[in-house]
Amino acid sequence: MRKPRSEMIAETRAKLLAAGRKAFGSVGYADASMDDFTAAAGLTRGALYHHFGDKKGLLQAVVSQIDAEMTARLCAISSRAPSRWQAFVDENVGYVEMALEPEIQRIMFRDGPAVLGDPSGWPSANGCIATITESLRALGDEGIIVKIDPEAGARLINAASSCAAQWIANSDDPATTSKRAVKAFRTFLEGLRIEKD
Repeated sequence: MRKPRSEMIAETRAKLLAAGRKAFGSVGYADASMDDFTAAAGLTRGALYHHFGDKKGLLQAVVSQIDAEMTARLCAISSRAPSRWQAFVDENVGYVEMALEPEIQRIMFRDGPAVLGDPSGWPSANGCIATITESLRALGDEGIIVKIDPEAGARLINAASSCAAQWIANSDDPATTSKRAVKAFRTFLEGLRIEKD
């Protein structure tokens, strides 16, 4: 029995995403050949153009896929925390620490910004800022942090974490840079708290 067209389209798209992600993660955007990853997916270059427009469109789709996975992981991290404050810190620090993972490092924090521009302009950025804004608002309402404009604070925290992640990803010694960045970022976040442990 033949598969429905919608199912075939979804399968083709998934194959291209997987092949593109593997290529971008292993050799990087610049060295990833469209012919290589379409062949790896058992598809044609025409299929790539149809679904993503071009190589850059495929990178955008891969970035969106990884971003969604990172968001799910960060939600899981924060859900295990014993308090709202600790959840907030763990989630933000977790994002910075993900810059040590090779695939995320290369695709999200090196090639993504180089090809797609400043991450603060990516479609996912508004969701991140909204989440941090709501966390700051709730922490402020509970009297855990100092009075701060939640959106302004969220934009500053988002910029700091993104910049720290890119610093780690582009460092000659990512592990050491991560330790330095995380320590400083934790100090920065702790400055928001009214009551210290």
